[in-house]
Amino acid sequence: MSAVEGVLVLADGSVFEGDLFGATVPIATGEVVFNTVLSGYQEVITDPSYAGQIIAFTSPHIGNYGINATDFESRGTFCRGIVVRDVARRHSNFRAEGDLASMLDRHGVPGITGVDTRRLTRLIRDSGALPGAFGSASEADLLAAALAEPGTDGVDLVSEVTTPEAYRVDADDPDSAVRIVAIDFGMKRNIAVNLARYGSVEVVPASTAAADILGRDPHGVFLSNGPGDPAMTGGAVDTIRSLVGQVPIFGICLGHQLLGRAIGAGTVKLPFGHHGGNHPVKNLQDGTVEITSQNHNFAVDADSLGDAATMTHVNLNDGVCEGLRVTGEQAFSVQHHPEANPGPHDSNYLFGRFAEMIAGSNSNGAGA
Repeated sequence: MSAVEGVLVLADGSVFEGDLFGATVPIATGEVVFNTVLSGYQEVITDPSYAGQIIAFTSPHIGNYGINATDFESRGTFCRGIVVRDVARRHSNFRAEGDLASMLDRHGVPGITGVDTRRLTRLIRDSGALPGAFGSASEADLLAAALAEPGTDGVDLVSEVTTPEAYRVDADDPDSAVRIVAIDFGMKRNIAVNLARYGSVEVVPASTAAADILGRDPHGVFLSNGPGDPAMTGGAVDTIRSLVGQVPIFGICLGHQLLGRAIGAGTVKLPFGHHGGNHPVKNLQDGTVEITSQNHNFAVDADSLGDAATMTHVNLNDGVCEGLRVTGEQAFSVQHHPEANPGPHDSNYLFGRFAEMIAGSNSNGAGA
């Protein structure tokens, strides 16, 4: 089958030629960001935190080991499209159950290959994340679509990705009495897998009220990752504010940002965000450095924490706040992804710290 020529056009007028693959759509639009992982493309594409975005992979060869059902991080896909330098024509791996292009087609995700992703990445690093559009339409139509694309700033994307109804993930230990309620702002499946090591997990929609959550009698509440602007999820901030001090809390990514806003801190949009599996983060409590998995465009403004919280982790690349602990309360959060998938597992200990906090709270001891 011959390749279909396509074009990626950014809102600043930049043009990138390539060939289309995956799902067939005349025009795909979204905020274009780059991801630096060397593997784990399936987990990235199925991460709900990419809702509203077109993912450009900096790794030049994508799709070489195929895809499988186990590595899906959500019930489907929420990104708007992917951009690659070279998509593999054949896949080879003992775990493979299919190829990347077929998966994209099945889930309605368009792609464009043959793009100069080095040039694209340098442009985004210099200019910041930009709205873009790609497809088989004319350059003029694609530019118009890119200019009309709102991006992720000031947009509520959580409502697009949260679970429509509550569901339960059983604890690994059937004798465990620990109950964790996880608020789904766009939660990855592997987070539930990690939490289930310590107790049963009840995943609830993002709109669930604090009274409903507390009515489920949890020993701890988890705030998940998710897409978009934390300033547009005011209801969730009010919910978290009502939960602080009532039950141990652990937040990741968007959950970290929402916890920050709940205690009065501000959030800011980063120029091109953090998307990859190689970000060095320093733990300010013990001085160790962790290599972390990251996926976010917004961050907590460290200067706005005041006395409400202590910054516990910092990104060594740019000084962004990567973690906080609420003053006088059993609540903490991190910006990076300790569950990884893809990425290193240096920060996986944080799930154990949450379990220790839960255990300490329920024995009237000090939290973690």
